[in-house]
Amino acid sequence: MTVVEVPLAERKYTIEIGTGNLPEAGRFVDERLSPAHVVLVTDENVVEPHGQAVANSLAEHADVDILAVEPGESTKSIATADVLWQKLLDVGADRRTAVVAVGGGVVGDLAGFVAATFARGLPFVQIPTTLLAQVDSSVGGKVGVNLPGAKNMVGAFWQPRGVLIDTAVLTTLPGREYRAGLAEVVKYGVILDADFFTYLEDHAAELCERDHEVLRHIVARSCQLKADVVASDEREETGLRAVLNYGHTFCHAFETLTGYGQLLHGEAVSIGMMCAARLAERLGRIDATFVARQLALLTALELPTQMPLLDADEVIAVMRRDKKAAEGRLRFVLPTRLGHVELVGGVPEAQVRDALASG
Repeated sequence: MTVVEVPLAERKYTIEIGTGNLPEAGRFVDERLSPAHVVLVTDENVVEPHGQAVANSLAEHADVDILAVEPGESTKSIATADVLWQKLLDVGADRRTAVVAVGGGVVGDLAGFVAATFARGLPFVQIPTTLLAQVDSSVGGKVGVNLPGAKNMVGAFWQPRGVLIDTAVLTTLPGREYRAGLAEVVKYGVILDADFFTYLEDHAAELCERDHEVLRHIVARSCQLKADVVASDEREETGLRAVLNYGHTFCHAFETLTGYGQLLHGEAVSIGMMCAARLAERLGRIDATFVARQLALLTALELPTQMPLLDADEVIAVMRRDKKAAEGRLRFVLPTRLGHVELVGGVPEAQVRDALASG
């Protein structure tokens, strides 16, 4: 087992990463919270086997209620949050109740948002079962829901009390969802760690085969890189945490305009990173070699790199509503070299159009 610390003063917590450690969920939650009651939030695709396995482990320490939502990005909504708030009332949730999220990024974001807002805040624990959630969304305390016209626009910063990661669960993940998670892994190499990017290039075949040793390494390294950033800028107040959004300004626009259904989040991230790289090349920040290496790695990992058929005017209009925008002006996280990115404002709209058109 590998342990990664997220050092946030009184909100600090640990991430435990192993293979076959899902049955440790009861011990993990009890050590941190000793709850009398646990509400386990999962989705209908994860209840069996992972949600029930976690519930069985938790039941050795507390009373457990399982609340399952429909799978898919469209579930991450105020309407579903309202259903969960009502169900928390129905099962008698109170201040001694803990919320445990078992599932992918949608479940983690939604359950965390419900935990942050019910009774003015319940403690919660993340047990992510997708690669994307393991390496990214379960760490850092961003929770929330989507609006029809803007992704992740309603939410809060609500840190988990701990994150338990079992890479063995990834063997049950459909291939498309597994590959989508690899996009966020590539992102960490591009934005923070050139040596890690090279490691991914050298181990692309093992990643496609879901080799557990390689998986434990990439999950641990991704979590460590994100933990370092979150510790420096927990609430995105200094701009440091913005680097984690490489490719996401494009990505969120694609997801919004395709109705949160056509593209998985990681697929949209992959396409968004290519748009961002082409934009950075046009601005003279990087060279063609950078773009080619990123494209080659994403292709080797069987990720999409071509933009969906969307109107450029509509894409730009949605990007103007992005949380990184300032007074309606577009801002992008763009690389200057492998392992380093910056938040760049004042980008000419014509250059953005060119980057979209060439995708």
